Amino acid sequence: MAKYEESFKLEVVQRYLSGSAGTRTVATRYGLDRGTVRGWVERYRHHGLAGLRKKSSRYSAAFKLSVLKRMWRDQLSHRQVAALFDLRAGYGVVSAWERQYHAGGPEALKPQPRSRSKTMPAPKPPPAVPPQADDESTLKALREENEYLRAEVAYLKKLDALSGQPASRAEQAQAVIELRQHHSLPTLLSAAGLTRSTFYYQAKVLEAGDKYAALKAAIRAIYERHKGRYGYRRITAELRQAGQLINHKTVQRLMQDIGLKSLVRPKKYRSYRGQLAATSNLLDRQFEAERPNQKWVTDVTEFNVRGDKLYLSPVMDLYNAEIVAYEMSQRPLFPLVGNMLKKALAKLGGKEAPLLHSDQGWQYQMPAYRRQLSDHGLVQSMSRRGNCLDNAAMESFFGTLKSEFFYLNKFASIEQLQQGLRSYIHYYNHDRLKLKLKGLSPVQYRIQAFSP
Repeated sequence: MAKYEESFKLEVVQRYLSGSAGTRTVATRYGLDRGTVRGWVERYRHHGLAGLRKKSSRYSAAFKLSVLKRMWRDQLSHRQVAALFDLRAGYGVVSAWERQYHAGGPEALKPQPRSRSKTMPAPKPPPAVPPQADDESTLKALREENEYLRAEVAYLKKLDALSGQPASRAEQAQAVIELRQHHSLPTLLSAAGLTRSTFYYQAKVLEAGDKYAALKAAIRAIYERHKGRYGYRRITAELRQAGQLINHKTVQRLMQDIGLKSLVRPKKYRSYRGQLAATSNLLDRQFEAERPNQKWVTDVTEFNVRGDKLYLSPVMDLYNAEIVAYEMSQRPLFPLVGNMLKKALAKLGGKEAPLLHSDQGWQYQMPAYRRQLSDHGLVQSMSRRGNCLDNAAMESFFGTLKSEFFYLNKFASIEQLQQGLRSYIHYYNHDRLKLKLKGLSPVQYRIQAFSP
């Protein structure tokens, strides 16, 4: 396998992240495989420059087990968990570990001794020793190996009882402390992969107690309630909303300590090139509104489940980024947009007539659509041709929706996807905090703004 310098990897990653070329173009330009480019980009996104540096590929049985437990607990794919733990051998190694575990349990995860090369010369016969001495040394070696295996199995079981996720140094030290009455310390440290200095430091910290224990529990509860979608900023906002005055850097450090990281992958824009605009761009990228139902934006996005497609047409209020109404259909016909518009218009008060912005899609140029707007006094606005940034607020919502929901789940049918979309949009409107809304959800922000 070819070896590449860190600076070269960084240049490749930055070329891709600049948005000027896709993985195929970048791979061709630098003479690389597309999978290699994708792997470098994923590791850089998860781990920064550290993900591009050389790293040992030898892992202990405890580490392998912690990777598998994290994958099963969070229902991650092999590719996702490989990127999360920066496994340089690729996601195939996770699949191999999983097969080994199902075949032989934790024992099967132990590193196997390397096989002797077939080209090596035959070993010289060992010098003759008295049979008694040979038997004693063999017996001693077997006893030591047996003791190590017993200690390692006990250690892995103890870790499983303490935590169902990748073990921290503190959890490793706790497991060793609880097993010291049954196994020697050197053997336990070897099984755990801990140095003496690290063990004694962690033991001292455990004895003093963790002053952040309650805060860590609160962070984990928020993280799990939002299914890994929240990073440290939104978790900080929710903690502050609950009355805890906490610095975001503290939350970030504690999340690193307990191995929590947002599972959301980076978002991408997707532009649409429509026909000649039926009206001008009146919104002009002014995505702020002074009151509800002053400015609306809308668009259509596509989902693919095992070859079947589902289309979603929502309308968003720019005052608080709330999804006012939406419609779903398996075919991108006019009723998809027409029914969405009817639902949205039903939410308006007597004199409310927002500006409604969209791209230049054919649905938004239909006479029936424009007639509905005119009948209710709404003003139509359209993006410039091929410029998705003119509708960036809606594109941003689609990116959030797919990153936090669609890409993190697997769907057996379109019906299951539809049910999940309804649940996520309700969550987005009522429960998901937005930092731009002072740490409130869209509905909370609207209610608070107009409460006496």
